[in-house]
Amino acid sequence: MHFFDIVIMAIGLAMDASAVSMAAAASGYAKDRRAVFRLAFHFGLFQFMMPVIGWLLGTGFVSYVRAVDHWIAFGLLAFVGGRMVREGFAGPGDSLHRDPSKGLTMVMLSLATSIDALAIGLGLAVMDVNIWYPSALIGIITCAMSVAATGIGKRAGAAFGSRMEIVGGIVLIGLGLKILIPSLFWGA
Repeated sequence: MHFFDIVIMAIGLAMDASAVSMAAAASGYAKDRRAVFRLAFHFGLFQFMMPVIGWLLGTGFVSYVRAVDHWIAFGLLAFVGGRMVREGFAGPGDSLHRDPSKGLTMVMLSLATSIDALAIGLGLAVMDVNIWYPSALIGIITCAMSVAATGIGKRAGAAFGSRMEIVGGIVLIGLGLKILIPSLFWGA
């Protein structure tokens, strides 16, 4: 597999993680370097690990996951996005404000945005490609794109204020729908 092909594939896989990073920063959650690091590190790590897992598992297990992967990703993204929308509409004293770059929420977002990388790992196994180089490049590119996306998100959050939390939640729900709808209608 050529370097250029891997880079294009990595950019495509990193788009979901970048959108979530941008939404988290725009919502005011990724305010400091630690939060940006957590987002970028976890998204990069999961995007690195999932192709390796898909490659190791082979065809047997992945066919079962592929049947429901879109529902898993949608459910995780809709849950976190719905919570962000609810918090955006809550008054200042009512806000739950949980940082999506911490704890179980971070793991759920990382998993939801990297499930498609599991199928890529399976495809690379079928093509008899050594998984380590493509996976490392996918993880590094995802990490870099997540950092860049948080910078863009911070600027949007500063410009539009607390409304960005609602927008960020809607973006996450929309991302979940983007994953779910094609799988329902076209089996993609």
